[in-house]
Amino acid sequence: MRADVHVEEAGEHGPLLLCLHGIGSSSVAFAPQLAELSPYVRVVAWDAPGYAASPDPEAPLTLDDFADAAAAVIRERATSAHVLGVSWGGVIALRLATRHPELVDSLVVADSSPGSGTDATKAAGMRARAGELAELGPRAFAEARGPRLVSPGAPDALVRRVVDTMAASVRLPGYAYAAESMAAADLRAELPSIAAPSLVLCGDQDTVTGVEASQEIAGTLRRTAFVIVKDAGHLANQEQPGRFNAWLLSHLRITARIPEQELSPCL
Repeated sequence: MRADVHVEEAGEHGPLLLCLHGIGSSSVAFAPQLAELSPYVRVVAWDAPGYAASPDPEAPLTLDDFADAAAAVIRERATSAHVLGVSWGGVIALRLATRHPELVDSLVVADSSPGSGTDATKAAGMRARAGELAELGPRAFAEARGPRLVSPGAPDALVRRVVDTMAASVRLPGYAYAAESMAAADLRAELPSIAAPSLVLCGDQDTVTGVEASQEIAGTLRRTAFVIVKDAGHLANQEQPGRFNAWLLSHLRITARIPEQELSPCL
């Protein structure tokens, strides 16, 4: 399987870091990671199938299909990768680690959950989103949902960037396939089988998936550390990129054996 997706890449040396965005976003969400981590690792951020600059899928995609597409991105560039997934991207990353464990050197799961299928109400709400997008259109849909993804104290410029990114990234049918993949997902039984060392992060003001969902992931994985990112909502990697990247680089120093002297002095 080839990865028929658009990616943004930065960095020429070091291990591969694959970045998987949330359900209402795109590779643009990882601008702070592409800019700040590229001196240490090769950063690849995708537009998931059916999102932003990636073509629409020819048939419906399941969570397994999204994970297989991510696996193809890795195989085209390396023998394995460290994988960062935010929200829905974290769910894909976790499934990738169970379906293709040989490809995952380590996991970083941010502001995510074991899937919306853990709760019937959450699953129904997730499935309803495709209809909302069809009714409202991408811009109005983004204006309604985007501000919820950051903390109340987030700068206006960040809120606008989040809304603009969502409006430019989501469309049908890709968003509907993504929403169904989340609605059907309940990864709780498979999390203990993941052997890759993992870092789980969550913004302290995340009201979308919430701290409890991230704690559940961290408490179930076999080899993990759990970090609360202060003054951040659901998009901690964008709202507090300095703190987020510092923890991520510390994780990579251990799991990828990046020499400590190569890291930023702020660490």
